Amino acid sequence: MPDLPDQDPSSSDSDSDSGSEDGDQAQKNLQLQTLEAELSTNPGNYDAHVQYIKILRQIADIEKLRQAREAMNELFPLTPSMWQDWAKDEASLSTGSDAFPAIEKLYERGVFEYLSISLWSDYLDFVQENDTSVRECSPAGILKARDLFERALTAAGLHVSEGSKLWEAYRKFEQAIFDATDETDNQARDKQIQRIRTIFHRQLSVPHVNMRSTLLDYKAWEVEQGNILNAGSSDLDGISSHVASAYKKALEMYNARVHLEEQICQQDMSDSEKLQNFMNYLKFEQSSGDPSRVQMLYERAITEFPISSYLWLDYTHYLDKTLKVGSIITNVYSRAVKNCPCVGELWVRYLLSLERGHASEKEIAAVFEKSLQCILTLDEFLDLYLTRIDGLRRRISCPVEGESVLDYSLIRETFQNASDYFSQYLKNTDGLLRLHAYWARLELNLHKDLQAARGVWESLLKICGSMLEAWQGYITMEAELGHVSEARSLYRRCYSKRFPGTGSEDICYSWLRFEREFGSLDDFDRAVQKVTPRLEELQLFRSQQESKLTEEGENSSKKNVRDKRKQVSEIPDEHYPAKRQKDASQKPKKAHGKDSDVLNPGEQTVEKIKPKGDKPDIQNEQRMKERVPEKAKVYADQCTAFVSNINLKANDEHLRQFFSDVGGVVAIRLLHDKFSGKSRGLAYVDFSDDAHLVAAVAKNKQMLLGKKLSIARSDPKHGKKEHARGSESRESAETSNGPRAHQALQSSHNRGSDNVQLRGRNTFAIPRNVLALGQTVNKPKTEEQGEEKPKSNDEFRNMFLKG
Repeated sequence: MPDLPDQDPSSSDSDSDSGSEDGDQAQKNLQLQTLEAELSTNPGNYDAHVQYIKILRQIADIEKLRQAREAMNELFPLTPSMWQDWAKDEASLSTGSDAFPAIEKLYERGVFEYLSISLWSDYLDFVQENDTSVRECSPAGILKARDLFERALTAAGLHVSEGSKLWEAYRKFEQAIFDATDETDNQARDKQIQRIRTIFHRQLSVPHVNMRSTLLDYKAWEVEQGNILNAGSSDLDGISSHVASAYKKALEMYNARVHLEEQICQQDMSDSEKLQNFMNYLKFEQSSGDPSRVQMLYERAITEFPISSYLWLDYTHYLDKTLKVGSIITNVYSRAVKNCPCVGELWVRYLLSLERGHASEKEIAAVFEKSLQCILTLDEFLDLYLTRIDGLRRRISCPVEGESVLDYSLIRETFQNASDYFSQYLKNTDGLLRLHAYWARLELNLHKDLQAARGVWESLLKICGSMLEAWQGYITMEAELGHVSEARSLYRRCYSKRFPGTGSEDICYSWLRFEREFGSLDDFDRAVQKVTPRLEELQLFRSQQESKLTEEGENSSKKNVRDKRKQVSEIPDEHYPAKRQKDASQKPKKAHGKDSDVLNPGEQTVEKIKPKGDKPDIQNEQRMKERVPEKAKVYADQCTAFVSNINLKANDEHLRQFFSDVGGVVAIRLLHDKFSGKSRGLAYVDFSDDAHLVAAVAKNKQMLLGKKLSIARSDPKHGKKEHARGSESRESAETSNGPRAHQALQSSHNRGSDNVQLRGRNTFAIPRNVLALGQTVNKPKTEEQGEEKPKSNDEFRNMFLKG
């Protein structure tokens, strides 16, 4: 064991050295306790496993070291260097022939997990040195060694930079057999010479580094065998034409790859750059069309980046596409899920690979159970369950010759486990609906059990009773089977339920269509009687909701305007030069020695339209624009669509993409619940003009994320807007024309009705430059009169009626 401390007796002569060793031992024991506690609570801590094994090697605790390595290998693949240390430690501590099989098994486990030329070389050397049959060159031993060398060449013989080491070791082994052969046995010696020559020819046909050196070694070996080679200017002179042709082709292949080899062998580069160099190299090899070379390069990349899920997915996808079946693919998948256990797609592909390879049900079930112990997303778990069920269904419905027929109870048990697990996490989701719909269909079609299928749907309705699609799926099954009364009974159970979006209306219309297609006229009339009040109730509810939402939006907009006005009013007047000039030129006149806040009508005039020659007051206009509510600005130039029945997972970007073919989208306001913050499935979409709005409304009932949208023109406050515009026009007329306009408006009102009654708490707005009824124009007030007390609403009504 290389890392074990030397047990030198002379070290005990020094007290200081002994004290130092005792202190180091105590510190290591403390570290071991800390690491053991960490691994007991978090066995997935890779670094803790590595550190724990390292300290155990230093203190030479053999039993704990074996247990630690086995525990780590249960969870993680070990690196080639860790396998080499393990095998060498066991070889140094174990003696006798009994230890050989155990160490040989360690090497087998090591070369299975990763590609490593050095590990294969150690394995070959160990067998040649410790296997008695190989060392004595018995026929069985020679055959065993040759098989092992051929396995090594298959696994790593195409390695461009290091594969030549295995070829040279193979030739060396065969040369040793030749040297040990009796010189009188010419037939055996000739056969061995031909075997070595064949290995040379095979190596010269494979692109490697130092190919010229291998060619020269071959020519020298031929000379040793007594073959005279013609000397010439070229290295290929004197060898057979087919060997020279294979060598030239291999040399061309090497020259085409040498720059790619240099890129992946560089030391001063980041992992991302090195991985990208490997991917470029892989792309080149795939274009060359040699699967064995591509697989070799994938193995080299995996050794460098063992936990790259992208690399494993790409590797397995290539094998599925090129090899389809075989133990090679399943072996790669078993390694992939061990390196990347938290990638659900790898587990799914692994199950499919086992099924293609006709693996036993026991093996597939074991892999499936192991996958469920990993940390995956809910969607990945659902995909795993469905993949497992797919395989069981295929084996039951289409059994393969030679395989035992599976019982349907396996499918039912798998469905039940999936339902129990996902019901607590995927309530009211398409995933849970998909699972139960699949289950009910298999119960009905594969197991021929209608009551079981109904039981599946009923169990789903207990979990997802507010999900429209669950009811529709159940009804569809009954309708397709011709069970009209059962389907009608389901409609009666669910038509009054409240579903998200427009689901409540949809189920009502669906019932009417069902009765038109399957029921009698009486059935249709009864359905209409049931559905009509419900539709009216839903329509009223929608209108109230839309009005409420619109009012909330307007109130929010008004609040923003008030806040903006407040901010403007807080700015001192000296910041506005135009206002200072206006205040200086329009000082109020004094009446009877006191300041009067009431001006004569002619002294305060609001100009609605400026003459063309006047210079505009830019600052004043800007302030006026700021006082216009933001919502008024939007609706003055834009048109709005009200969209409902939106998938709760949809966001603004989904809606913008949905209306991308229409164009003209200015703003999207997706409404959310004020308490939970979740989407309410409603939205307002503003368009730049009416043409775009009409085109958007034309997309009504189209699908978005599996939901049929309801799109309509939004104008719920039309009446209030007309009333507001009428009041604004009257106020403008009074402001522009003074008392004359007011009298004309009053007389026009009197002509329309001789008996006017004002009811309710109406409030009348009077322009500041128009005097109230009963006030004399330009009549100065006396000091005794003082300022007139403002009139109440009731007093103003009485004055208006008497006038």
